Amino acid sequence: MNLKTDAEGYLLEPDDWNDDVARELAGREGVELSEEHWAAIRFMRDYLRQHRIAPDVRHVMKHLRDECGAGRNRVFELFPYGYVQQACKIAGMKRPRAWSTG
Repeated sequence: MNLKTDAEGYLLEPDDWNDDVARELAGREGVELSEEHWAAIRFMRDYLRQHRIAPDVRHVMKHLRDECGAGRNRVFELFPYGYVQQACKIAGMKRPRAWSTG
C-alpha cells in the first residue's frame, strides 16, 4: 500500500484514512487489531470528524471504560508504545505537536 506519510509514519492527510489504512499502519507498528482497538480507533475518528482535532487520551480512556468496561490503563495496553506513537498514528491522525500523553 502506498501511503503518504511523514518521516515518522503519520498520515499527511487524515481524510485518506480507512479501515485498510488502519490495518496497514497497525501492521507497521506490530499491532494486531482487536475489537477493543477498533472501539478506540472509531471513537478517535468520530471525535476528529466532529472537532477537527485528535481527542486527548483521557477521552479515549473514558470511551473504552464506558463501552468495553476497560480499566484506566487499557489504552496503554492496547497501544504499548503510547497513545500518540501508536493510537494516533493507526487512527490516521496527524502527529500532535505538544502532547506528552504517550
